[in-house]
Amino acid sequence: MELKPFYQIAIPHDDIKAGKAGSRIFAADLWKVYRNTGPEEYRNPEIFWERTYVTEGLRKLLEIAEMRLKRGEGEGVISLQTPFGGGKTHSLIALYHKAREWGANVVVLDGTVFDAKEVRLWEELEKQLTGKVELTKGATAPGRDKIGKLLSENEPVLILIDELLEYMIKASGTSGTAASEVKVGETTLADQTIAFIQELTVEVSDPNRRALLVITLPSSIPREHYSEKGEEYFQKLQHLLRRYETPFSPVHEEEVHDVIRKRLFKRIDETEMEAVVKRVVDYLEKEGLIPEGLNAYQYRQRFLRSYPFQPEVIDVLYHRWGSLPKFQRTRGVLRLLSIVIHSLIGRDVPFIRLSDFDLGVKILRDELMDIIGESRYHSVLDADILSQNSGAKRVDRMLGESYEHYRVGTRAATVIFMYSFSGGDIKGATTKEIKLSCADTRYSSSIVGDAILYLKDNLLYLHYRDGRYFFSLEPNLNQLVVDEMNNVSEEQIGKVEHELLRGQLKEQYFKAYLWPGKPVDVPDSDPGLKLVVLPEYDKEKVLQILQSHGGNERVHKNTLIFLVPKETERASFNRLVRRYLAWKTINEKVKKGSLELTAEQREDVKKNLERAREDIVQKIAELYRLILLPTRGGYEELDLGMKPVGVKKTIEELVYEKLREEGKLIEKMAPVIIEMKYLDGKEYVQTKALYESFLKTPGMPLLKGKSVLIDAIKQGVSEGRFGLGYLTDEGVTCEYLGEKPTVTLEESEVIVNRKYCEERRAGAKAEAQAIAAQEEATAESVDEARVEERKLPAIRESRDVPVPPETKSGEEAVGSQVESIHLHLTLGPGTGGLRDILRALNLLKSKFEKVTIEIRAENGNMSQVEYENLLETFRQLGIDVEEVEEE
Repeated sequence: MELKPFYQIAIPHDDIKAGKAGSRIFAADLWKVYRNTGPEEYRNPEIFWERTYVTEGLRKLLEIAEMRLKRGEGEGVISLQTPFGGGKTHSLIALYHKAREWGANVVVLDGTVFDAKEVRLWEELEKQLTGKVELTKGATAPGRDKIGKLLSENEPVLILIDELLEYMIKASGTSGTAASEVKVGETTLADQTIAFIQELTVEVSDPNRRALLVITLPSSIPREHYSEKGEEYFQKLQHLLRRYETPFSPVHEEEVHDVIRKRLFKRIDETEMEAVVKRVVDYLEKEGLIPEGLNAYQYRQRFLRSYPFQPEVIDVLYHRWGSLPKFQRTRGVLRLLSIVIHSLIGRDVPFIRLSDFDLGVKILRDELMDIIGESRYHSVLDADILSQNSGAKRVDRMLGESYEHYRVGTRAATVIFMYSFSGGDIKGATTKEIKLSCADTRYSSSIVGDAILYLKDNLLYLHYRDGRYFFSLEPNLNQLVVDEMNNVSEEQIGKVEHELLRGQLKEQYFKAYLWPGKPVDVPDSDPGLKLVVLPEYDKEKVLQILQSHGGNERVHKNTLIFLVPKETERASFNRLVRRYLAWKTINEKVKKGSLELTAEQREDVKKNLERAREDIVQKIAELYRLILLPTRGGYEELDLGMKPVGVKKTIEELVYEKLREEGKLIEKMAPVIIEMKYLDGKEYVQTKALYESFLKTPGMPLLKGKSVLIDAIKQGVSEGRFGLGYLTDEGVTCEYLGEKPTVTLEESEVIVNRKYCEERRAGAKAEAQAIAAQEEATAESVDEARVEERKLPAIRESRDVPVPPETKSGEEAVGSQVESIHLHLTLGPGTGGLRDILRALNLLKSKFEKVTIEIRAENGNMSQVEYENLLETFRQLGIDVEEVEEE
C-alpha cells in the first residue's frame, strides 16, 4: 500500500505553501505589532491565536496578567529571563493582544528600536499613555510621584519593556551605534535609566494599583555585546530585578512539537497520520532502529506528536542547532521547517526526515550557513554532497540501478551534515541514527549501511571519531588513500589473497592444497579428505585434477573437495585489498616519519588500517564461497553464501559445516545404512572394498575419517544387524555376531549378512556335533548307519514341497494397473517382520516416482541424542525428512 504524501495529511498554512518563509515571517517583533506593521499573523489577534499553541508557561503568564490588570491582585512586576530565541517576544505579543482585549492601556518600549540620543524611556512611557510629553520631560529620570500619577490616571496599564539591556548599552556609549556615552550632567543616560527602572518597579508594585510591568532580559549577556561596561549594566539590571524575576519557560521541551505543528499546519488527518506512523514504526522495529531507551509503543507516541516530522528532526534542530549562538531556537526551527515543507510540496514524501532536507535549495542552504557562521562549508557541500561529481552522488550510483533513484548516498550524507553542528560537545551521528533518519519502507536499512561505508571512502570532508560521523572543514585522508590505491599492483593483490587464504586453512578438517599448478600437485595416495583451493573458477582444471594424477587416472576421486571464488565478488575484494594496502603504506610512512600528520590523523590511520584488515578477512570468505564436489557425471556446486558479519570461523570451518549440514560429509554412520545400502541381497561384503568405495566412487558420502566406517561396523555387529568374519580357503566364516568385534579393514575381513551368518554358524555347529558322534560310534553302529542311509530317500521325499496348482494365464495374472497407493500402517508392540516391510517399501520405490512415509510414534520416549541419530540415519539413507510441529 502506497503511503500518501505528508502535505495531503498535514495541511500547511497557505503562506507556508506559497514559500513566504523566506521573508522571515517568524521574526516576531513586538514594536511592529504596536505600530500595526509587519506580518499579519502577529498583528491580527484572530490569526495570532489561531496559530499559537498556548503552552503551560504562557497560560500561567496570561493568568497572572489578567488577575493584576482586572483586579489589582498579585505581583506588579515580572522579569523574564530566557535564552536567545526562547519564545519571550511571542509571549509579549500574546500579553499585548490579551491586555487590549481586556481594555487595558498598553505601553511598548523596545530597546532594539530606540536611539538613546533621541528617546528617553520615561518620556516614551508618557507619550504612549497620553499622546504628549509634559509630566516626565527632561534628561533626568522622573521621581516616583510623577510616575505614580501617570499610572493612576491611565489604569489599567500594561508596560512591556523588551530588550532593555540593548538600550542600556547604547545609552552607555559602549555599542557600535554610539560613538560615546550619552551624558546627563555628571552621570549618563544609562545611569538615569537604571534610576527610572528602579522607581518604576516600586510604583507598579503598589498593591492598590492595576498596573503590570513586564521586562525581558537575556539569560546571559549576548556574546556580541560582551564588554566591561556591558557586563556592568547587565549585572546592575539583574540585581535590580532579581526580586521580581518570575521563573518562566515559554516552551517546555515536550511542548515544542505542539507549538511547531500549530504554527505550520492548518489541520491534520488523524486517521491517515496514524496509518503512516504505524507502518513506519513497524518497519523500524523490524529493522532494529527504535532509539535506545524506547520501545516501539513509546516511539510511536512521540512520532504521533511530531508528525509530519520524524521526532529526530525536531530533536536535532532544537537541541543540536539550538545550542549554536546565532540560532533562535523556536523561531529558527520554525523558519527552517517552513522552508523544508515548501521545498517538499509535490514530492512523494510520507513524512519528513532529516534526509529530506534538500541542501540544494539555496534559501535553506543560506539559512544554515548563516547559523553556522562559516561560509567555507559551501565548498564542503559542493565537493561531498551537491555537485554531480561529488562523493555522495558517486555513492548513489555505486549502490546499483535498483537503488540509484532513492539517492541513498546523498540522503545519508545530508543526515550526517545536519548532525555535525552543535554548541555542545557531541557532534556527528552514529550509524543507527543515520539509518533511522534515512528510514524508508521501500528498502532495507542495510542499504544505508552500505552507503555509509562507501561514503567513508569517497567523501573528502567526512570524519569518523568515537563511533560518530561528522563533517569538518579539514579534509580527511581519503585523497591520500586514493593516490596510494592507484599504486597497488595486481601482483600485490595476489600476494595478499594467498596470505589470507593460507591463514584461513588451518588443516583442522582437511589437508589443504592452495592454488596447485598441476594435477600431480594434489596427491592420490593419501586416503584423507583434501581441500583443493583454486584461484579462479576453471571448470577444465577442476575436471583435470579430478580425473588424473600425473599420467595415470586418479583413484581416490571422492576424497577431493574443490573451493573456488565467486567471480562476481572479485572486483569488490580487489578494491578492499587495494584500500588495505594503501592504509598499510600510509601507516609505514607515518612510522618512518616521511609523512607528517596530526595526532588525530595518525590515530585515524591506525583505526582505518585495522578496519581495512577486518574487511578483507571478511571479504575473502565471501569471495571463496563455491564448493565443488565430485559426482558420477562430473561435479556439483554448493554455495556457502555471504559470511555473517562478526562470525569468526575460518573458511575451512565454514566448508566443513556446510558439507555436514547438507549431508555430504558424515561424522557418524548408522549401521542400518550398511545393512540396507551395501549388504542387502548379498551374503557378505569385504570391509576394505567397502571403505575404498567411499574413497573412489564420486557421489558417495565423504567420510570424516576411516574411523567413521569402523565404528559403524562395530556397532552393527554388536547389535546383531550383521556379522563379521573372514575369507578363507574353505569359504566365508562368521566370527562375530551380537558381540563387539575387532575391525581392521584388511583384505580378508568381511561383513556378513545376518541370515547367512546364522546359517554358517548353525552349519559349523552341526558339523562339529557330527564329528563328535562319529568318534563315539562303535563298529556295530556302522550297519545301523547303513540301514538309516537306506531310509534317507524316503525321508527326503516326504519333505519335498508340494507342487503348486497350475498358474493362471499371463493376462489374468496382470489384471488392472494400480496407479496410486495410500496405506496407513500401524506397528503394534512386538511386531516382527520389519525387514520384510523395508523390502516392501523398496518395491514401492522401484515402481513409483514419489513415496511419502508418515511416522507418528506415541506412548514411549527416546533421548534427544537417539532422536538426532535417527534423523541422521534417514538423511544418510537419502530420505528427505521434514519435522512436523504438533498443533
